[in-house]
Amino acid sequence: MLTNDAVILAVGRGVGGGESGERWRDMFPLDRIRRTGLPQAKSTASHPASSGPEWVTVPGRARTCQRLGSYEALHTTGTSTLAGKGKCCLSEAIYSRALTNAAAGEAAVVGKAGGGVSETASGSWCLVRRRGVWYPIVLPEGAETAIRSGPFKVPPIHRHQPTSLDYAYLFSAIATTQALAQVTRHFTMPKPLNERLAEGQPPAVPVKSDAPRQYTEEQRKPLASHTPNIEQGITFAAQDSLPKLPIPELENSIAKYLAALKPLQPPREHAETQQAAEEFLKGDGPELNEKLKKYANGKTSYIEQFWYDSYLNYDNPVVLNLNPFFLLEDDPTPARNNQVTRAASLVVSALSFVRAVRREELPPDTIKGQPLCMYQYSRLFGTARIPTDHGCHIGQDPDSQHIVVLCHGQFYWFDVLDENSDHVMSEKDIAINLQTIVDDAQQTPIQEAAKSAIGVLSTENRKVWAGLREVLTRDEGSNNADCLSIVDSALFIVCLDYAAPSNAPDLCGNMLCGTSKIEKGIQIGTCTNRWYDKLQIIVCANGSAGINFEHTGVDGHTVLRFASDVYTDTILRFARTINGQAPSLWASTSPDPSKRDPKSFGPVSTTPRKLEWVMTSELSIAVRFAETRLADLIQQNEFQTLDFAAYGKNFMTSMGFSPDAFVQMAFQAAYYGLYGRSECTYEPAMTKVYLHGRTEAIRSVTPESLAFVQEFWSELEPARKVEALRRACQAHTAQTRECAKAQGCDRHLYALFSVWQRGLDEDGAEAASSNGDGYSSRGASSPDPLSSPSLSAQSDDGLPQRIRSSSSPSPSPARLQALPSLFADHGWDRLNSTILSTSNCGNPSLRHFGFGPTSGDGFGIGYIIKDEGISICASSKHRQTKRFVDALESYLVEIRRMLRAVGGRDGSPASSRARERDRGVGEGKMKRGRPIRSEGVPKAASVDSRVGSDDDDLGGYGFFDAGMLLQALQARTSSLENTVLAAVEKAIPRRREVGKKLRLSEY
Repeated sequence: MLTNDAVILAVGRGVGGGESGERWRDMFPLDRIRRTGLPQAKSTASHPASSGPEWVTVPGRARTCQRLGSYEALHTTGTSTLAGKGKCCLSEAIYSRALTNAAAGEAAVVGKAGGGVSETASGSWCLVRRRGVWYPIVLPEGAETAIRSGPFKVPPIHRHQPTSLDYAYLFSAIATTQALAQVTRHFTMPKPLNERLAEGQPPAVPVKSDAPRQYTEEQRKPLASHTPNIEQGITFAAQDSLPKLPIPELENSIAKYLAALKPLQPPREHAETQQAAEEFLKGDGPELNEKLKKYANGKTSYIEQFWYDSYLNYDNPVVLNLNPFFLLEDDPTPARNNQVTRAASLVVSALSFVRAVRREELPPDTIKGQPLCMYQYSRLFGTARIPTDHGCHIGQDPDSQHIVVLCHGQFYWFDVLDENSDHVMSEKDIAINLQTIVDDAQQTPIQEAAKSAIGVLSTENRKVWAGLREVLTRDEGSNNADCLSIVDSALFIVCLDYAAPSNAPDLCGNMLCGTSKIEKGIQIGTCTNRWYDKLQIIVCANGSAGINFEHTGVDGHTVLRFASDVYTDTILRFARTINGQAPSLWASTSPDPSKRDPKSFGPVSTTPRKLEWVMTSELSIAVRFAETRLADLIQQNEFQTLDFAAYGKNFMTSMGFSPDAFVQMAFQAAYYGLYGRSECTYEPAMTKVYLHGRTEAIRSVTPESLAFVQEFWSELEPARKVEALRRACQAHTAQTRECAKAQGCDRHLYALFSVWQRGLDEDGAEAASSNGDGYSSRGASSPDPLSSPSLSAQSDDGLPQRIRSSSSPSPSPARLQALPSLFADHGWDRLNSTILSTSNCGNPSLRHFGFGPTSGDGFGIGYIIKDEGISICASSKHRQTKRFVDALESYLVEIRRMLRAVGGRDGSPASSRARERDRGVGEGKMKRGRPIRSEGVPKAASVDSRVGSDDDDLGGYGFFDAGMLLQALQARTSSLENTVLAAVEKAIPRRREVGKKLRLSEY
């Protein structure tokens, strides 16, 4: 059996036009075909009118987008003639027969596709399953016969751009019939959505109900090894067994919606909301719910595309609004907290993580042995948020080998991986490169560098930024276009700051949005030393480090795993310099670059190069205006931190409380103590136990929590207050469990709202939003999205809120008048106007984590519950953030006093049992000496304190709401130049020459 690389589904015949036919050697995601629908064919030589909607156009290596009727088609562009728009097509009938044959264990040629514009080249095609994704690919001459004639052996591959030998390996290294017999999960080609909605519910198809794959602790324990022949494929091995995100019952969602609003509304307003809900259940609700179910039949997740589009259509700057941050703990070895040393160490560890993901050696995330969806890890590196006039899309280069370094607002790059994702530089080599970059950046006065800090443009309004990108790429192949390409396709960004913030609030602000410092009228703060459209590793001059990430495609749980593994690996690698037998975090390690044959690295450029942008007057003015706008945003926000060290998780669990619920009630009590009311509060619950799951909203304000805060601030005796706290925490924990099962109300109701708003009816919307999953490989043009729903300011979870305005271009006036009663009610606006946006995300590798306020009059609160403390980072637009944090601290101290006063279960459950024996000893010399009291001494960290803390696994570890993706592991399909493969190959050495080559410094 081929080691999780590929399984043949079926083979057939295809035709490619122009010179692109024989050169078509990439693997193309089948889901991209499915989501474009079946384009209504035009009457051309390659698409006869008689074929109707039967043909699906497959993307080629260099592709463009165009509209065919109401559907989107992707096709190749040849280089031989202007008319050489070659196409390789699979008919729906052939595709269906291929699936049927595959299910029967057959792999015979199943048919031919229609002719192309040019008949100069043809080839066989087949469908291949690689890393959990189906791909149609073109085979080299003779491969079709080889597939059916039996297996033969060639060396394995570890790259995304196959050659003819690679295809031979993919298709013949297994016994075809045995592999096909194991295919138990496949999908049928979806029909246009208007046809789907007109049909009745299809009969249920029995699905094998195998339990999700379980992993023991021993299986999850990484083994240090340099052996390249280890078993691969564990990272995404459980994807096919994950259940699909369920759609809750409409009646249940409405009941939970009313329950969430009851403590937030006055009685009269709540009665109006109840009436609106009843009308919705009797009128629009069931119809919208049926449309949602039919829409979800061919989707990975019923909410994914709606949620994803809400982020990509967000027009305001992402800095302070969407991007969160992690502040890492310092390196435990003080000597390694030098900026260059720390940065080099983090980069090496990050590259090891990249390698583990690409080789599928990263152990999957689990909860109590149950694997979680790992899809987001495939979208963490080499991605960039690309703004366009019609919203953003996410571009990705899955084969990226280089990083970009920012220092004093100036850009540098160098390669760090080879084509097999092995390291090409040691930690010392990377440190030399970084020191070289720092030395070179210091040669330009910081005031002069600030005038050309292109990175600040990524903080602009998205439409403004889209226009400026057009300026940068106006001339194809220009210096600015090449520089932008280098940045967009980098694995990640490393930001080397000259500043050295000394306290926690300043450090948090620096990681989230940078510092603003004006000198002689010029911005010299670190806010210009960023690129907010990508994952960033930020290292200050004093070695303090953090991560800022564009989270459209990934949520906090995913980046938390990345951050904690990177931090752990830096410590373990240092330990191995002391003891070579120290363990490794990775299943296999990259070969030592210093011992490899130089020829084995391939075409890499390891010397740092400086990107020198051509600053036209238009760009210079844009940089200045973007900087002043950013400085305004920074001045409008403030950050405060609380490092509460009196107690933490151990104390809470010893008292019988869920730690997450305990801290959530602290937020409620502190806010009520300041303002005398409870406000809408949001916390995410992770739903990654489902395929492509992300989060569900926990609404922390409940009747029980409202009763608790009212009693806490009353004159009642402590025992009654503690009992009210216990009831409130139990209600919060119960709601958390429901939300972790995807049984909340927010996601379901938002999907219904999206169904209505986007006109998923006779208007048809399968051509819907962006390009299906919002992602495109390098060189793909921007899609034409549907009109955005009428959205306004960002809500608590980063999702824009609806505004009732007839100025929206999407719905017609008639449809605006038909707004369903539930969404026209004031309760809908109240629940989507969050004042306290909270998230519990962290582990011992993090010092703090946080995000900006998600509404103008709200707080953004990121918190980490540690064994013996609580770390809280609060932000707001000057809503007395310091006072709120002080109120939190006062409450935490007071509630502990109450708990001890009423005789709660105090003490650490992990205390040594020898103390019980000690209390009974009273004879002889054992009695001598005065006993020493342990009051004031911190309790030892408890291992057993985790027992009974269900919310550790379920509550809040997904950050706040993240946008979603539809596809996984999309293969590289095109270069930045709109040419065929030959031009791409010529462009490789050209990329290596982009930027001024630096002379290496001593380190």
